[in-house]
Parts: sequence; structure tokens; C-alpha cells
Amino acid sequence: MSTETAEKTEVKKSSEALLSKRRKKLVTDPLVDDNPITIQVLGICSALAVTTQMQPTLVMALSVIFVIVMANLTISIMRNTIPTRVRIIVQLAVIATLVTLVNEILKAFAYDMYKELSVFVGLIITNCIVMGRLEAFALGNKPYDSVLDGFGSALGYSWIILAVAFFRELWGSGSVFGVPVFDTVSSLFGEDFSLATNGLMVTPVGAFIILGLIIWVQRTKTGYVEH
Repeated sequence: MSTETAEKTEVKKSSEALLSKRRKKLVTDPLVDDNPITIQVLGICSALAVTTQMQPTLVMALSVIFVIVMANLTISIMRNTIPTRVRIIVQLAVIATLVTLVNEILKAFAYDMYKELSVFVGLIITNCIVMGRLEAFALGNKPYDSVLDGFGSALGYSWIILAVAFFRELWGSGSVFGVPVFDTVSSLFGEDFSLATNGLMVTPVGAFIILGLIIWVQRTKTGYVEH
């Protein structure tokens, strides 16, 4: 009995902590050092298309977080039963099911947002970030690690598109989440003072400019160089 107790104690000591250094890196690395948009250059289409305002961008970010995390979890649980030759089909089926679920939830509880984002939410199915994490990580790792990996990648994607949306809505419409920031600031300085918006920011060109500036600042800070 004493030998069995010692073996159990040894197994418990050797188990990895829930938030070990390695597991923390699964969440933190995609935020900056291995960001899916600024480093891997994935998910660019939605970063340009849905970022004119903060509210739809936030909904898009939450949708992507849900889809990536749940897809990673599902594929990781099924990883030992998926035949290699049909793995891409299975992954697409899982993603499509989750995206359909998100679409139906938006349709039921946020119909205006559903009408605005339905096309772009549907395109999550073909988002390279989602497929990339399933293929590169979830197929070969345990469920908990896969959830952390998916969550980290989704957060890395989300903060970039939210940053782009913040500056596009502020400079293009003079507001943030629909709150008229420019009008409020202008009113503090009298009738003769007025902050002007820039119509370029509500076009895809404005998104390109802001995203390019974010990539430039981030790569300058991290020292990342394309090879």
C-alpha cells in the first residue's frame, strides 16, 4: 500500500499546472509575438470589412472567439477518431455547425446586428485562423491545451480588429460605440471650434492605413523581420 501511495504522489507532483509557463504562452504569444493578423497575416479580410464601427466589430470578435475555442475543443476531443484522409472535411463541418449556431443566435436576439454581419459571420467558415489552429494544434493536443491555444489566437485577432475599428470610427465618424466624441469635445471649446472627421477612414483604404500602422509599430517594437 505504501508503494502505491508513493506512486500516486509522484504522479500528482509530475502533473502540469493548469496555468504553467508553457500554457500561459499558448494564450499570450498570439497577442503580440505570434499575432495571427500582424505576424501571420491571416484574417485580413474581416479586419478590413467589419471595422467601420466598434459595435459590429465587438460582435464579430466574440463570434470568432466562440467558434475557435469550441472548434478547437471539439476537434481535440475527436482527434483520435478522425481518419486522416477526411480531417479537413470534418474540421469544416465542425466550423460550419458552430458558425450556423452563432448566426441563429444573432438572428434570434440581435436581428439588426445579424443583418449587418450575417455575410461576414458566415465567412468565419473560411477564416484561415480557425482552420490553421485546428490543423496545426487541436489535431495533436489535448482538449485543455487546445482551448487555451484557440482562446489566445482569437484574442490576438480580436484586439487587432477592435483597435482598427476604434480609430476608424473615431476619425471617420467622430464617435466611439455611437457616442459622439467629436461633438462633445467641440462643444467644450465653443461654437467656433469644431473637430472634423475624415471620410477616408470609413473606406477600406482607411482600414489598410490603420492596420499598416499597427503592424509597423508592433514589428518595430518586437524586432520581427520577414524571411
